[in-house]
Amino acid sequence: MKDTPLANCERDFLLKAIEEKKRLDGRQTYDYRKIKITFGTDYGCCFVDLGRTRVMAQVSCELVAPKENRPNEGIMFFNIELSPMASPAFEQGRQSELSVKLNRQLERCLRNSKCIDTESLCVVSGEKVWQIRVDVHMLNHDGNLMDAASIAAITALCHFRRPDVAIQGDEVTVFSPEERDPIPLSIYHMPISVSFSFFQQGTYLLVDPCEREERVMDGLLMILNLNNNCIHH
Repeated sequence: MKDTPLANCERDFLLKAIEEKKRLDGRQTYDYRKIKITFGTDYGCCFVDLGRTRVMAQVSCELVAPKENRPNEGIMFFNIELSPMASPAFEQGRQSELSVKLNRQLERCLRNSKCIDTESLCVVSGEKVWQIRVDVHMLNHDGNLMDAASIAAITALCHFRRPDVAIQGDEVTVFSPEERDPIPLSIYHMPISVSFSFFQQGTYLLVDPCEREERVMDGLLMILNLNNNCIHH
């Protein structure tokens, strides 16, 4: 990433406003920006607008060999793309520290929380399982990418339908949507992350920081809500 540093006067203005419990967009300290969710024409295509932050998630699947140590479980794969279209700070074709961090957090939020029944993705034990791939594309960056990405990813997974299959001997037949209705994923719960930025060693907290607020924060606290149980990162 190639961030343009803030001018000292702008940084001082932002920090002074936070001390006075004022935000650039008029929100209160714990006000979340408006969330808008729309769906594409394909199963598993979802757009999330969090204020001016905009994210697209697309879920796809394919039959693959399972992992050796988990022969009866399907595979979850996540990929986050930070395009220069979303922000001049993002560089084309380079995996930045931020994209790696977001990917790990999304895996922790969705895969490690076991929100998807991966055993239901097994087709033939030890031979064929469904690999579910979630691609998240950042379309516009105005802060709090993690929350927007987690909302888009879990919503897209809920919207997704995989093809139905039939097994006869060693032969696996995959049916088109015209032949048989596609099947939804088995989802146990919907993990959602809520992010807080903190300033002056935790003296001030803001929920759902915008991009300018992130530029002057001291750190970020992400709370992952799993069926009303919170995990702090």
